[in-house]
Amino acid sequence: MTKAKSGRDGFGKALLELGEKNQNVVALCADLAESVRVEAFANKYPERYFQIGISEQDMIGTASGLALSNYIPFATTYAVFAAQRANEQIRLAACYNQANVKIAVSHAGLTCGEDGATHQALEDIASMRVMPEMTVIVPADENEAYEATKASVEWIGPIYLRLGRTPVPIVTNDTSPFQIGKARTLKNGTDVSIFACGIMVERALQAREQLASEGINASVINIHTIKPLDKETIINEVQHTDCVVTAEEHSIIGGLGGAISELLAEEHPVPVHKVGTQDTFGESASPEELLEKYGLTAAKIVTACKEALGQKEQNLKRVRS
Repeated sequence: MTKAKSGRDGFGKALLELGEKNQNVVALCADLAESVRVEAFANKYPERYFQIGISEQDMIGTASGLALSNYIPFATTYAVFAAQRANEQIRLAACYNQANVKIAVSHAGLTCGEDGATHQALEDIASMRVMPEMTVIVPADENEAYEATKASVEWIGPIYLRLGRTPVPIVTNDTSPFQIGKARTLKNGTDVSIFACGIMVERALQAREQLASEGINASVINIHTIKPLDKETIINEVQHTDCVVTAEEHSIIGGLGGAISELLAEEHPVPVHKVGTQDTFGESASPEELLEKYGLTAAKIVTACKEALGQKEQNLKRVRS
């Protein structure tokens, strides 16, 4: 693992490069240019940058119009403002029209920290993935955010790109090439499958090390694309382990855990234990304090894996009897 960087930094770097290579790439912002890392793009390409102000609904409508005029707009704001305040415009202007809008949001999850519950988007994956035509991507680190931003230009249709504020170690350097809709298997295992996204990928890897020290062999799969879900990889993986833990910086309702549970309930029913926030809002504190309090830790993943393994064993005993 290398030096910690944030997902928004990877996005800003990629956007600047895309601006040079593709004249149709434009950027929009709702008065948060520095925070969402579009400032460098705005300074270099002012004629392709639109400061909409504190009006996220207008920003999404404008971005959709630009997309329908053959531009490739990146509409940027905080996750909570996009998913909640601009939800109607995302649904109708972007998704209903199948507009090629890239909604890149920062400050997702608990790790926007001291900004508190009003700014901590813990329901946005759920609200975005239920929208027809929407693609939902949750990069694990700065490197994957950079790759996802580059890939999004080649993907036709609306995208919700969920980025973090807090620096996290880079964990994806030696993995397979990034492809939207294709999971990345970081570690193979035989006992339990850990499916993680965003900052929880690093914590899943930490949990795997702890489990290995106790003789438990876990696989870690980075599900960076929540929609479309890589069904083939998930089902093939679970056929080897027959028990699952999901880990996400999001509510356990409707996010990664919900998506995988829905899939496996129909295709390959197995125990699924979810690590994420419960049915609750956050609060103001440092990112690490919040992650600890709300159970988004490697230790919690370890516990969930042991619980899933215990449930798997009980199921096997019932079958044998």
